[in-house]
Amino acid sequence: RHGRSGCCIRLSRSAQAPQRPEGAGAWGARPLSAAPVPATTGEEPLLPAALTPPFPAKMAAPTVLRAGSRRAAGLWRGLSRRLHQQPQRAPAAQGLLAAQGERGLFQEVFPARGAEEGLPALLEPGQPPQTVYCGFDATADSLHVGHLLAVLGLLHFQRAGHNVIALVGGATARLGDPSGRAKEREPLSEELAREHALGLREGLRRLFDNHRLLFWPAAGGARRLGEVMLQDNAWWLGREPVLGFLCGVGGRLRMGTLLSRQSCQARLRSAEGMSLAEFLYPALQAYDFLHLHRHHGCRIQLGGADQMGNIMSGYELVTKVTGEDVFGITVPLITSTTGDKLGKSAGNAVWLNRDKTSPFELYQFFVRQPDSTVERYLKLFTFLPLPEIEHMMEMHAKEPEKWGPQKRLAAEVTKLVHGKEGLESAKRCTKALYYSNVEALEAMSDQEVQELFREAPFAELMLEPGMSVLDLCHKANAIPDGPSGYRKITDGGVSINYIQVTNPETVLVIGQHILKNGVSLLKIGKKNFYIIKWLQL
Repeated sequence: RHGRSGCCIRLSRSAQAPQRPEGAGAWGARPLSAAPVPATTGEEPLLPAALTPPFPAKMAAPTVLRAGSRRAAGLWRGLSRRLHQQPQRAPAAQGLLAAQGERGLFQEVFPARGAEEGLPALLEPGQPPQTVYCGFDATADSLHVGHLLAVLGLLHFQRAGHNVIALVGGATARLGDPSGRAKEREPLSEELAREHALGLREGLRRLFDNHRLLFWPAAGGARRLGEVMLQDNAWWLGREPVLGFLCGVGGRLRMGTLLSRQSCQARLRSAEGMSLAEFLYPALQAYDFLHLHRHHGCRIQLGGADQMGNIMSGYELVTKVTGEDVFGITVPLITSTTGDKLGKSAGNAVWLNRDKTSPFELYQFFVRQPDSTVERYLKLFTFLPLPEIEHMMEMHAKEPEKWGPQKRLAAEVTKLVHGKEGLESAKRCTKALYYSNVEALEAMSDQEVQELFREAPFAELMLEPGMSVLDLCHKANAIPDGPSGYRKITDGGVSINYIQVTNPETVLVIGQHILKNGVSLLKIGKKNFYIIKWLQL
């Protein structure tokens, strides 16, 4: 999961909770349909899938797909061989695991035997499209950069022709995932969780729309782009009776397994301990997997590296109830330079909603990535072919002062998150701030100016006949009254629209001190900016 810890998504189109099929018990398996139905309704039959032997008595450790892992060396060679035997184009289904393992996006596969046999067989050419889900708990009303790799994992599956579900955890957000947390989350009200869930669904919709419109045509393939569904687990968990849930899910998950999870052990050893609500969180997430498997044929769960324990719980529940094999795949966690996970809880989130983090700020986050991480981030956060990335890094070694890879990384991510207009806005703001470009400043909207100088005081003024630079500075409360403020100007400490002004009595001129967009950028000293919006010019 991704909201739970940043990496699980479920997608559906209808707010109406699907009903259990007639004739099936409360926890009975649903019969498979003969063929998939296009995703045009909120209730779709399972996609075709072969039954496999029941869940083993002992769970094996997941297989690591990272290049260089001894444990997965044979698997890696086999998957890579399959990939390179295919024509070089956008990744086909059969090469998906190897391609994303090579990029570093797919980190581990569970169970290990599934990575070697079951999962590659499901992704072979000629097999029906699979359904993959990843979940995001609605602990905030916006996704952040820490969620992006989970979304990109879904997008790569979609590009290979598979159907994906982005699941918003409107219900599970109220409990809070204990994974990686030292203490319990602050409880969310039902109303706030609903508002957050709506914000996440809108954010996810933008990402998938931007990909479809701006990135998929560039792939140049005639393959079908998989279907996308947006769902919210409040649509079914909110209707599930407590007793029925405990008898159904609770009877199939083992206490010993849940207690052995690292997240559970760490919390039980802490002074605060662990609440029953948090302890039951993996059971709710496991039920999500079962629900999506029954109603949408979902057999693959995608999640962050810290979600492996929850993925195992889902695997255990689904295989015990249905007898079918399902699989889990993890993606890496994005950390800060200090090694802390990026996210709301750590207080270092770079948000994907514009009202929280502007396109300029998102762009700058990636432009500032050091050489030590930029190549890895290009592989993880973009769809650029690996040979192109390799060539880019070779050119960067020759001309590091141009920051070519960083700028390309920032442009690709900003376009995916905010679209073409957002990328253009980020570039305008960059020119205006770092290159003192008056033309870029003049072309900026009021929103962009306020986003760029988010901490700067903002004032709306009427231009009066004969208004001077000194008058402007006083009305904006930018300099003190009296001789000290006067000297601030004469000593060269004041500039308007990046042009230094040393005469306090200079009369303001439209087109010079006041730009065509009705804005003046007043700068006092080296770092203090004031935004002036002129009225009725």
